[in-house]
Amino acid sequence: MKYVTWLIANALAVGAAVWLFSGISLAGADTDRDKIVSLLVVGAIFGVVTSVVRPVVNLLSLPLIVLTLGFMLLVTNGLMLLLTDRIADTFGLHFAVDGFWTAFWGAIVISIAGVIVDAVLPSHD
Repeated sequence: MKYVTWLIANALAVGAAVWLFSGISLAGADTDRDKIVSLLVVGAIFGVVTSVVRPVVNLLSLPLIVLTLGFMLLVTNGLMLLLTDRIADTFGLHFAVDGFWTAFWGAIVISIAGVIVDAVLPSHD
């Protein structure tokens, strides 16, 4: 149940970013079913990327994180969204992010939406 909650939270957070930014899109997903499946798979990919890759990148960029007083954490979040775009493209999903700054702001929205969704959805530990 915890995995399902995690997956739904990530999918809703990515959906919020798609809804807010024209540079983040599900272009090619024609039906609602295609959009939902794409959001669920992209949410899973984004969750795995942020769980596995982001800690390594944050550790390697620790001096820059300290030097920039944490701003580099926002940059790494944007880079994780761009990496998610590349992985989704490899699997033929309909998810696209247009450039770094769109990914930067989209990652901020995804983080905020993820926190809100996690607070609303029940947690079964």
